[in-house]
Amino acid sequence: MLIKFLFQVKQATNQIVMNCADIDIITASYAPEGDEEVHATGFNYQNEDEKVTLSFPSTLQKGTGTLKIDFVGELNDKMKGFYRSKYTTPTGDTRYAAVTQFEATDARRAFPCWDEPAIKATFDISLVVPKDRVALSNMNVVDRKPYPDDENLVEVKFARTPIMSTYLVAFVVGEYDFVEARSLDGVLVRVYTPVGKAEQGKFALEVAAKTLPFYKDYFNVPYPLPKIDLIAIADFAAGAMENWGLVTYRETALLIDPKNSCSSSRQWVALVVGHELAHQWFGNLVTMEWWTHLWLNEGFASWIEYLCVDHCFPEYDIWTQFVSADYTRAQELDALDNSHPIEVSVGHPSEVDEIFDAISYSKGASVIRMLHDYIGDEDFRKGMNLYLTKFQQKNAATEDLWESLEKASGKPIAAVMNTWTKQMGFPLIYVEAEQQEDDRVLKLVQKKFCASGPYTGEDFPMWMVPISICTSDDPTCAKMQVLMDKPELTLVLKDIKPDQWVKLNLGTVGFYRTQYSPDMLESLIPAIKDLSLPPVDRLGLQNDLFSLARAGIISTVEVLKVMEAFVNEPNYTVWSDLSCNLGILSTLLSHTDFYEEIQVFVKDVFSPIGERLGWDPKPGEGHLDALLRGLVLGKLGKAGHKATLEEARRRFKDHVEGKHVLSADLRSPVYVTILKHGDSTTLDTMLKLHKQADMQEEKNRIERVLGAISQPELIQKVLTFALSEEVRPQDTVSVIGGVAGGSKQGRKAAWKFVRDNWEELYNRYQGGFLISRLIKLTVDGFANDKMAAEVKAFFESHPAPSAERTVQQCCENILLNAAWLKRDAENIHQYFLQRKAPPAMV
Repeated sequence: MLIKFLFQVKQATNQIVMNCADIDIITASYAPEGDEEVHATGFNYQNEDEKVTLSFPSTLQKGTGTLKIDFVGELNDKMKGFYRSKYTTPTGDTRYAAVTQFEATDARRAFPCWDEPAIKATFDISLVVPKDRVALSNMNVVDRKPYPDDENLVEVKFARTPIMSTYLVAFVVGEYDFVEARSLDGVLVRVYTPVGKAEQGKFALEVAAKTLPFYKDYFNVPYPLPKIDLIAIADFAAGAMENWGLVTYRETALLIDPKNSCSSSRQWVALVVGHELAHQWFGNLVTMEWWTHLWLNEGFASWIEYLCVDHCFPEYDIWTQFVSADYTRAQELDALDNSHPIEVSVGHPSEVDEIFDAISYSKGASVIRMLHDYIGDEDFRKGMNLYLTKFQQKNAATEDLWESLEKASGKPIAAVMNTWTKQMGFPLIYVEAEQQEDDRVLKLVQKKFCASGPYTGEDFPMWMVPISICTSDDPTCAKMQVLMDKPELTLVLKDIKPDQWVKLNLGTVGFYRTQYSPDMLESLIPAIKDLSLPPVDRLGLQNDLFSLARAGIISTVEVLKVMEAFVNEPNYTVWSDLSCNLGILSTLLSHTDFYEEIQVFVKDVFSPIGERLGWDPKPGEGHLDALLRGLVLGKLGKAGHKATLEEARRRFKDHVEGKHVLSADLRSPVYVTILKHGDSTTLDTMLKLHKQADMQEEKNRIERVLGAISQPELIQKVLTFALSEEVRPQDTVSVIGGVAGGSKQGRKAAWKFVRDNWEELYNRYQGGFLISRLIKLTVDGFANDKMAAEVKAFFESHPAPSAERTVQQCCENILLNAAWLKRDAENIHQYFLQRKAPPAMV
């Protein structure tokens, strides 16, 4: 391959240092403008630092010139750099596409370059490709002509890109179909799909065509390129990548089949499209100065994807879902001693992979949501526009955004936000109330919230916390808003009757947990039962209590009692969060001899809503009802609810025999139910369905639930299947994770399997975030001190640098689980027994 750089020598030198990895340079020469070219005489590779030094026989003088490098690289199988992706044609042949994934530091695997976000350039790209293949890059094609040396090849030339960072450069060569549309503002949008599946690109196309004008209007900055392509790639490690003008996706994050895609897949595709298109402005047009500011890129896109989906699909109630998907997930991780601040200084490239985690994405998005709420939408948009226009085609740091938002809003943004981005963790706010005549006096105290119990550190970290308070008078509207900028605060709420309740953190927007005094909490419980408290506040209240119980600040039995108050709950997201917490508790109690008791509790909590919903959609139902039905039936089926299990078996039989195909929304719950209570015949049938599935979404759906099977020899069969040719490399992780999460036996078997196959797994994912995900999914559910020591010892002798922090977090979680079990198991057992006991005779 040949690459030419037009650049400026700032001071005389006889060496040029560039990034380069897995590349052999054949020749290199430098020609000063209007002068003779000088050939490099030495190439010194520093493999450890992924650099090469070109040495020249004479000094290169100041001025502009052209550097020409002729080199050979490899088309690798590592899902990073320039790599090959395997796919099957409609006729069943195996072929390869050539695709790129350069973020964070892998453009240097495709061509020698200066591979840092702040070193921006324009790119003129030409590809020589087989003439029957589709060739795409960031820009539109300007010329396509036969290649002189071979009549089967063509040379495709693309327009010059704007000034951009190397990690956003992309090219793809393969066989694809596409659907296209023009957005309202005239941008050509195409969705590229595997051959024969163009139909499955229509949903994403519709979302993209609606989203571009939404962002143009929101930022008040037009989309800067003439076209945008969204393309489904068979082998892809991440969910998607925002390359400017050519966004790459996993098939499951882009393709929707009207018949075979479930509601949650549609929602996922809408969110991922919203996320990647936001980056076209925030990240691509204005790029972070260095990887330390990655969180700004990802946290911002993870917040605004919800804004965009809410605009396109108001019926998704997506902001409530944000709280269970991002906000609570971030709090869970950030309460650990081994968390990290949102802003992490990054040195070596291998450290970048480690921060693609729930802190950068989910906590980042949560604090931006809190900031947006604190500033108000109008000033927020003004500030965003200032920022994007000031830094377009340049680089910026976190401080630059705060400055723009401060200018627009007149509020102390930097001071407030530094307490959230530069220190790790978040506060627990303890609140008690006293009635004084017609007023309610509240006393608030903030302390760092720790997963291990009350904070006892020497220093007293402090946050500037935007606090909103509502009362039963109007649960949807803030009666008071205040910035808590000290450890303690006393507030007076005027005209509150003694029988009215008071709640903090309206809308669960503030990134903190709340602990109410017992009488304040007592007064809120009826508001859960009668639904007068909005869904997102019911969810937040339950989630805070659960975390306090996990941390040993209150008893788990208190939370179980509150969970029983959700008997009339209609909201999908509230159920989803409740279900998640019961799942965590269930995993914990799998280490006891009364595991069956929690299954009874789960059946008691979920069967009323299960009966109300039934199995089949009713007229007028929507997206959220479909999600709720799948969640509830799956929960009841797994817990062994008799009627649910029988119905699942009946419907599965009809589905397999082709009598009555299961709707996409019912497949996961039915599959997981029949596997959990199934035998080797069930597993064989599922593996057969997997083989026959034409759609990646269906294959993934099956892969995720296989681990529910409970016999030891079948668990082994599933683990062997995970590493087979049948499963795409990026999906092996979810099969193994499913086994670990499926049962106590599964957890032990998965951990042994990961250790036994560590070399193969590590080589496959090294340096990527998939290795972190694999470790977390496999070991997080253990609950004794011995296991924590075993995990720690294994990774000391098998180091995985990019997952170091994940290993520490997992060991911490195992020790926390062990402590929780010791502390609360007996009380929980007594509570379950007493629930079953007949009432005493008086």
